[in-house]
Amino acid sequence: MKKRSTVLIMLATGALIVASCNRFSTPPASDFEAVVATFGDQLPVEPPLSYASSAPDYIEKDLRLGEDVDDKLATLGRVLFYDKQLSLNHTISCSSCHQQEHAFGDPSSRSVGLDGEETGRQSMRLVNVRFAEEFRMFWDERAEDLNDQVTQPIQDHIEMGFSGTGNQPTIDSLLRKLSAIDYYKELFEWSYGPSAEITEDRIATALEHFVFSIESFDSRFDQGRSQVGGGLGPFPNFTASENRGKQLFLQMPQINLQGVRIGGGAGCGGCHRPPEFDIIDHSHNNGVDHVAGNPNGFDTTNTRSPSLRDVLGPDGLPNTPMMHTGDFFDFTTVVEHYNEVIQHENNHTVDAKLVRGDLRIQLELNTTERADLENFVKTLSGSNLYVDKRWSNPF
Repeated sequence: MKKRSTVLIMLATGALIVASCNRFSTPPASDFEAVVATFGDQLPVEPPLSYASSAPDYIEKDLRLGEDVDDKLATLGRVLFYDKQLSLNHTISCSSCHQQEHAFGDPSSRSVGLDGEETGRQSMRLVNVRFAEEFRMFWDERAEDLNDQVTQPIQDHIEMGFSGTGNQPTIDSLLRKLSAIDYYKELFEWSYGPSAEITEDRIATALEHFVFSIESFDSRFDQGRSQVGGGLGPFPNFTASENRGKQLFLQMPQINLQGVRIGGGAGCGGCHRPPEFDIIDHSHNNGVDHVAGNPNGFDTTNTRSPSLRDVLGPDGLPNTPMMHTGDFFDFTTVVEHYNEVIQHENNHTVDAKLVRGDLRIQLELNTTERADLENFVKTLSGSNLYVDKRWSNPF
């Protein structure tokens, strides 16, 4: 009798387990009719693509504090990122200004909005946003974090048009529009639960998960770093020039009383810290103090930059014009700028690593050193970033 009772209990427990599993089993195909009709096999949902990070162990900075990106939310975020329905006249998506083939940046100096007007600054590349110390977003850090940032372009009168200014409607109009689109009804319920309402917060969270998933860790730098187990010595997979460039990048310069380098390196790593190559928190402006599109304008509010990873593409050329102004078109111009930062006479907030009081720091990099630095920065670019289906256009 006791044995029979045990068997019954085991069978009942098994039934409960099966029932529980069935709650999370593949929904009927009818639940995704609009998704399948719109995206076909470009947007797997059951199961979704995995957005698990492949960041190596030596990457220690993580704005998600080790918490995984949610696959469903990232999948929904991918659709939102590429969907031109998010602009008032259906001409612009997030991907218009953040293009996968350009490391999620814009090859134009300034991006073009829904009515052909240009944005105020160059669009930042969105590579390894997660793996950084600085959580504020935009060149001037006006967004508190990525979640705060992702819906601001949607509500900008130049970019995507749901600004609530002039003749433009507010974002509430967009929420009503998306709620009437069948594939969004299916995807929001799939991501957030039955009868999930489409809200700005939920759009922001999905976009945040997608952008946080965009990463690049298959560069020659990563290969070399893994081989030696540290970042100080020469990397066996580097050329002599690349190893010299690495030392120049990492070592701080020795500066005399006249502000002239008399030894050491270029000190790039003081602001763009390896192995993440993110911008140091609480940095100040870098001496590029004119307004984008207006060389006579004055702007010292730009204190953030994207990661230096994939600033150059696999072909060694810049993925996008550089600086917030978008008027640095080759990397040699960047090196020349930092070789001796010449700021506006009224710019008194240049980062202290670039000046010594009223003295300009003169690195006096020679031709070989400049080439070595550029060759090293080329090693920070990967290849998977540009082709990975997880971050591609599903439409």
